[in-house]
Amino acid sequence: MSGIQKRMMTIGALIAISIFYLFPREQTTRERGSDGVMHDVTVTRVPLKRGLDLQGGMHLALELDQEQRVSTDPSRDIDLALTVLRKRIDEFGVTEPLIQKSGSDRIIVELAGISDPARAKAIVQKSAFLEFRITDETDALQKALPGIDRVLRQLGVSGGAAVTAPSAVEQLLGGDSTASADTATGDTGPAILSALINRGSLPGEYAVLESAYPRVDSMLNIPDVKQVLPRNVELRWSNAPVSLGVDSYRYLYALEDDAIVDGTSLVDASAQLDPITQGPIVVFELNRNGGRRFGAETGRHVGDYMAILLDDQVQGQPPVIQSRIDRRGQITLYNRTLQEAQDLALTLKAGSLPVPLKIVEERQVGPSLGRDSIRQGVTAGLVGTLMVVIIMLGYYRMAGVLAVAALSIYILLALGGLSMLGATLTLPGLAGLVLSVGIAVDANVLIFERIREELLLGKTVRLAVDEGFRHAMSAIVDSNVSTVITAAFLYQFGTGPVQGFATTLIMGIAASMITAIFVTRTFFLFWLQRRPALTTLSI
Repeated sequence: MSGIQKRMMTIGALIAISIFYLFPREQTTRERGSDGVMHDVTVTRVPLKRGLDLQGGMHLALELDQEQRVSTDPSRDIDLALTVLRKRIDEFGVTEPLIQKSGSDRIIVELAGISDPARAKAIVQKSAFLEFRITDETDALQKALPGIDRVLRQLGVSGGAAVTAPSAVEQLLGGDSTASADTATGDTGPAILSALINRGSLPGEYAVLESAYPRVDSMLNIPDVKQVLPRNVELRWSNAPVSLGVDSYRYLYALEDDAIVDGTSLVDASAQLDPITQGPIVVFELNRNGGRRFGAETGRHVGDYMAILLDDQVQGQPPVIQSRIDRRGQITLYNRTLQEAQDLALTLKAGSLPVPLKIVEERQVGPSLGRDSIRQGVTAGLVGTLMVVIIMLGYYRMAGVLAVAALSIYILLALGGLSMLGATLTLPGLAGLVLSVGIAVDANVLIFERIREELLLGKTVRLAVDEGFRHAMSAIVDSNVSTVITAAFLYQFGTGPVQGFATTLIMGIAASMITAIFVTRTFFLFWLQRRPALTTLSI
């Protein structure tokens, strides 16, 4: 077998490999359906994936929200948040998301093809810090209310009218007015906070009018008031108001300060429908150590009420512990949808964020804009390539024909290489691909000009071709290596779009080196073999 035959077989193998990686194929994935159950879904995917700017989607820049929680190690927190976000987005089911750290304090999230931006933002930002706490059985908050009222009066805080008769909510809940607490302790001053809080039906439960909820919350957060709040008890609000009669109330819960167990012990969570109520629930499972502690504490507190907290808010009314609970339990979601239960399950399963995240930059790209980008990018690439072809054929004639043939193979190799690497094609990536077409032709120009010089020196056609390729090699390698180094820096220090440009540029340069040095020369050798008596070269 001759050397030219081996070269042609190598080129054929490269073409076959590129076509293989570019050929659309069916792919089976597991996705969660509307019933909350995972199903096998078979779809036909084009191996060369499209980025955010080509198919639409969402771009988010996130930073740690230090105002909500003070961090002692921001660098560690940003790395942990990055890990949690990757798990969440994987569960969310977005195809080929981009989740990466930018600088030392920012996370970039790009979700291509997203159809529900509001849901995606909620999943990304939710802290999902889960806790289980026993409600206070000692009436510690009620006993502290007179002292809190005294502090508020000393601070000059004005309150609502004193409650002298059972209110509607007290009658509904079966509780007693807390406004009489001052009188019981001999303090006859006007009630302030105690006039806004009503006893609930459960231990440690208090009801506040929804309209008074912001005011009560601000009072409880006054530093002087915090000094007289009961120790070993923490106050937490319910996650949503409840309608009682004609009014809407928000529950406030006094809870033991030590959690029975928290979300760090959780290993699995899934959304289901309750077989009895048909309402959404989240079934969870704890690890072995968490299950042991959970079982011991719930066994000790049988008959007590246990609040389930998510992000420091009590989820629904605390259930009574009827028996020991070990590793498995469930969270009942009141007035929620199955979709919300699924989102809660996946955020719990992925873990809680060490510090809440805030969105500092948000961009959304519609699918129509993505289609326009593809059309304009392809048009620019075709026009640019066509101009290159016309110039090469007009200036270099027969040698230009060989270069154009090699250029078509170059485009196939470049796209096949990107598909083989699993790269995502973006609009800047298209620009890099078009730019690399010019780089590929530039290598041919160097070779052809060198061949012309050798022919002018009176050398034979075969010798001029060999010398042209050999002497142009150093210039081709130097220019391409310097470009690759620049592109490598762009990839290392750039973000998504810049990395897309760098990736396609590097792959384009690699393909151009193969076609300029190997493919074009093979075509020359094949042409010269077919015309052994050739004395002049159309170049």
